[in-house]
Amino acid sequence: MDDRAILVMGAGDALGGAIARRFGREGYIACVARRDGQKLAPLVEAIQAEGGKAVPFSVDARKEDAVIGLVNTIEREIAPLEAVVFNIGANVTFPFLETTARVYSKVWEMACFAGFLTGREAVRVMLPRGRGTVIFTGASASLRGRPGYAAFNAAKHALRATAQSMAKEFAPQGLHVAHVIIDGAIDTAWIKENFPQRYALRDQGGILAPAHIAENYWTLHQQPRDAWTHELDLRPWMETW
Repeated sequence: MDDRAILVMGAGDALGGAIARRFGREGYIACVARRDGQKLAPLVEAIQAEGGKAVPFSVDARKEDAVIGLVNTIEREIAPLEAVVFNIGANVTFPFLETTARVYSKVWEMACFAGFLTGREAVRVMLPRGRGTVIFTGASASLRGRPGYAAFNAAKHALRATAQSMAKEFAPQGLHVAHVIIDGAIDTAWIKENFPQRYALRDQGGILAPAHIAENYWTLHQQPRDAWTHELDLRPWMETW
């Protein structure tokens, strides 16, 4: 089997890492990226322990030249990109009147503009091959606004619109673009520390397990083109809609 690669932009200890590990178990070379690439060492070791291959990258996904260089490096030195996942969150809360222009712009850059850059460069290398999957991680904020989340809501709404536009333009050319709405808390150390009551529901299936979310990303990538899903929403059984 020829080498194939997946790029997870925004890889870490939870969902991004679980996605990289899931694809790694299928033989994909996991190219994992975050701003501080040194923090990726445990993830790379975990993928390798499962028999996979992983390559870490330090990259600021808001920088156009950095994203272009990253994708070109993977294509030139590692393997063709068959899947690209944009998984940067930028979930912050500020009262509306305390949301500065800098905060608003920075959140948009992280949660939307970086997604545009990642998606554009993924499409650029996939189109000549006529195949490939691009998946964007969305959130409850992609669908509805909440007090204190104006910047995050706006960025996630915009990312969703970007994904929709890409899907309509590139599906006829063989590319599968999907947007996954994660509507609920994910089993992470951050949730455990900041929302202990919510985390207490973990053993009842009340928060999302990263590995189970990752399984859905793999399923999206495997879908035949006559039955593609564009938008998939995932939530625990006890989460209110």
